[in-house]
Amino acid sequence: PTISLSNSIAYYILKNNDYDVVKVFPPIRVWGTVGFIAAMWITNLTGNKDSGNQFYIAAVVAFILGIYAFTLPKCPPQNLIPANATLSEKLGLNAFSLFKDYKMALFFLFSMFLGAALQLTNMYGDTYLSDFGKIPEYANSLVVERSTLIMSISQISETLFILAIPFFLKKYGIKNVMLISMFAWVLRFGLFAFGAPVGLGLGMIILSCVVYGMAFDFFNISGSLFVETTTDYKIRSSAQGLFMMMTNGFGAIMGSLVSGWLIQKYFTLENGDKMWQEIWLIFAGYALVIALLFSIMFKHKHDPDVVAKVTH
Repeated sequence: PTISLSNSIAYYILKNNDYDVVKVFPPIRVWGTVGFIAAMWITNLTGNKDSGNQFYIAAVVAFILGIYAFTLPKCPPQNLIPANATLSEKLGLNAFSLFKDYKMALFFLFSMFLGAALQLTNMYGDTYLSDFGKIPEYANSLVVERSTLIMSISQISETLFILAIPFFLKKYGIKNVMLISMFAWVLRFGLFAFGAPVGLGLGMIILSCVVYGMAFDFFNISGSLFVETTTDYKIRSSAQGLFMMMTNGFGAIMGSLVSGWLIQKYFTLENGDKMWQEIWLIFAGYALVIALLFSIMFKHKHDPDVVAKVTH
């Protein structure tokens, strides 16, 4: 919800002002990640990373945020829908017409696949680090006791890569930026496969968290900007919703169901322990296949002038 809210706020500001969307959006959006980091640190340092109290903390903060929202300036909605609009247009369903375009259809399809990759990290990252506690020599390690803080390095990395997005988009274009993201996912999972709470293994875990910033931002944030700069302004908001649905909706569901079935059936020992190295290597292979298919199938000619300035 923090990320979705920051996205909505950023797009509202941009749609109601004459701004360079590629340049201005990332510095606004980065605050959603700052909130994410704060939440992770609070729950871990208060000893509630795996207790029900974290939901009480979230509820209190959400209530305070809701009260604060009443103090904000009036934000009237844009009236982009004509009076004679069809029900489909009013509900934003006309954004699905983008699937008629081969390039956009591929973009949304691969967005779903990458959304599944993101879900793998969300579901298993902290559990993987906490499971090192089952090994006596690692039971009291920083990685086990402060696993959420270690994982928050990923979000700290995000804040840096978000701010770098305008440069990469204008320099290399959306296809290359998304390819960088996909190969970063390969590294993310591959480094986890050989990680450990001490020595070189600890370095791999930390490096994996650093790489996550590139893997997430160069796909998620750049994808939002790609939708913003390539769709008609009349359906742009609906198109953003469609992008979110493909990634955090269908992609997340697919990633959850398929990975859960796969791990339970093939990578869980009789005592319930997970075969983490094999799991992460399978995930890395999945990301590699997606990257190779995307590089072959997605055709996009980069035009720096189009990316450089998109105003409303």
